[in-house]
Amino acid sequence: MKYSININRLRRFVFVGMLLIAATSCTKNFDELNTPQNTIAVEKLDAGLLGQTFARAQYQNMGIYGFSYLWHSILYSDRYAQYSSNFHPAFQSDQYQVSGTHIAETWNRFYVNVATPVNFVEKFALEHNMPLENAVAKIWRVEAFHRITDHYGPIIYSEFGNGKTSVNYDSQQAVYMDFFKTLDEADAVLKANPGKNAFGVNDLVYGGNVDKWRLLANSLRLRLAMRIVYVDPAKAKSEAEKAVAAGVMLNNTHSASVATSVNSLNGLSIHTYLEEWRMSASIFSVLQGYNDPRMSVYMAPRWDGLAPRGLRNGLPLAQRDASIRNTFSPIGNRWRPIYTGLWGAAGVNAPMSVLSAAETYFLRAEGALRGWNMGGTAANLYAEGIRMSITSITSASSAAIETYIAGTSLPVAINDPWNSPRMTNIPVAYQSGGSFETQLEQIITQKWIGLFPDGWEAWAERRRTGYPVGYALIESLHPKLSKFQMIRRLHFSPTEQTANAAGLKTGLALLNGADDNDTRLWWDAKPLNLYPVPAN
Repeated sequence: MKYSININRLRRFVFVGMLLIAATSCTKNFDELNTPQNTIAVEKLDAGLLGQTFARAQYQNMGIYGFSYLWHSILYSDRYAQYSSNFHPAFQSDQYQVSGTHIAETWNRFYVNVATPVNFVEKFALEHNMPLENAVAKIWRVEAFHRITDHYGPIIYSEFGNGKTSVNYDSQQAVYMDFFKTLDEADAVLKANPGKNAFGVNDLVYGGNVDKWRLLANSLRLRLAMRIVYVDPAKAKSEAEKAVAAGVMLNNTHSASVATSVNSLNGLSIHTYLEEWRMSASIFSVLQGYNDPRMSVYMAPRWDGLAPRGLRNGLPLAQRDASIRNTFSPIGNRWRPIYTGLWGAAGVNAPMSVLSAAETYFLRAEGALRGWNMGGTAANLYAEGIRMSITSITSASSAAIETYIAGTSLPVAINDPWNSPRMTNIPVAYQSGGSFETQLEQIITQKWIGLFPDGWEAWAERRRTGYPVGYALIESLHPKLSKFQMIRRLHFSPTEQTANAAGLKTGLALLNGADDNDTRLWWDAKPLNLYPVPAN
């Protein structure tokens, strides 16, 4: 089936309840959030309208709720991934000072703008004998909820949409185990229906191609399997090998991303006009040292016309002055706003990446390093991941890419006010004779480069593995986290204390510590003595 869509209508909610909650920032009545009312009688809802609802959930999940992207991604996960660094005097998130208002926005808008429509589409498709649409919605539910649980830990999950005003949380372990079960269910349906279509052009990721959705499901399983490797290695190995055996992404035509347009902009592009941050010193040190062909895409020329340079994270307020805007490098033109005339390399707004073939190869490389059956050696899969990443975003020649893969140069020290040393001492050329941690650092560092600018996923990988090493903050304002430590999670939304107090207590009981930013998530279990010390 093929359904048509008017992109302008993508911005409209199907649910009146969602509109009302958004207008009040979802802080007053949790029962409204948990029991949305339909604006259209269910018996009159056709497949086209259902597809538009699903498209809305796709865009909002990766666009981080449109104009709130700044509060959800740029100020937090992008900083903690050390992709960018802040110099605006009004924000201290880069120094581990977390705003309750921003956290509430992330939490509330996720449940309104993503969880609610995904939940509706999944249930409607089940009740109206639409198995393909139900399977695809399940996959997107896993994709959406794993991003949120990786920020907070325990979340509202199994009881969401149950009609109650007090809703309990699920442990992160329980949520992850349900992810694998849900992917099993979805994969079985899609496997039995090759060549079919779900949602048609309303699907902003694959245009309804269920064969590609199956590749995404298996690749997502692989990502989630690797996430739990330090807390449940046997389950991680089993799920990873199952994913590869079933079929994961193999080339860039398989990569999943949410399409954007003039009417549904890339979430990052909406905010780059603000010029409130610059590229982090960490990613600059690596890209510059490796002579990486992606550097000209990721980083734009400095305003003063001099050589590129990255800014250290955690800049104290006293050191933030107007000269920083000119003397450190902004993000590349691919993500610049449309009014500048620089909107995308080819005049097309950059799509928002969900999961790429490059990431899948790096996941397989790590699995092979751990001795799992990943269909190749760690070295070969690592090299293929680099090829996929570079070819997906640059026009570098095959010869140039192979020279890069064999490169032995190191990240550079930075000529900055802090005399920053090189970020780390690993080359691109795979160190087959190196230690496990050396090889792991190489794999994760290249994955981190390839994930840019997806700070949500990159921050999760830094917490899980300790790589890339990154720089210490110039200054931390957090009483429990020194400048050499990494922030581990965001605390629960303060609005839950009034809107869902009884439910919040269940979430607090499921944490591995206090509701603070130094508490490690369930899967964040790598022994601390294996974490590298950031460059000073």
